Amino acid sequence: MLAGIGSGVFALWKLVNRKRADRPEAISRADFYAEMLATRERINATHLAILDKLDGNHRALLAALERQVTRINALESGLARVDERTRE
Repeated sequence: MLAGIGSGVFALWKLVNRKRADRPEAISRADFYAEMLATRERINATHLAILDKLDGNHRALLAALERQVTRINALESGLARVDERTRE
C-alpha cells in the first residue's frame, strides 16, 4: 500500500514538474502564403514530370505491343501455311 502511494506521488511530481514545450515561432500571413504558393508550384512541377513519364511509358508500351502484333501475325500466317501443307 505504501508503494502504491509512493508511486502515485512520484507520478504526480513528474506531471507537475515537466517542462512546457516551446511553442514554435508564428509566421506572418504573407510568409505563409508565399510558402504555400512555392509548395503548390513544386507539386505542379512534379505532377507534370510524372505525366510526361507516363506518356513516354505509354508510347513505349504501344510500340512494343505493335511489334508483338507483327510477330504474332507472321507466326499465324506461317502456321496457316504449314496447316495447308499438312492437310493435303
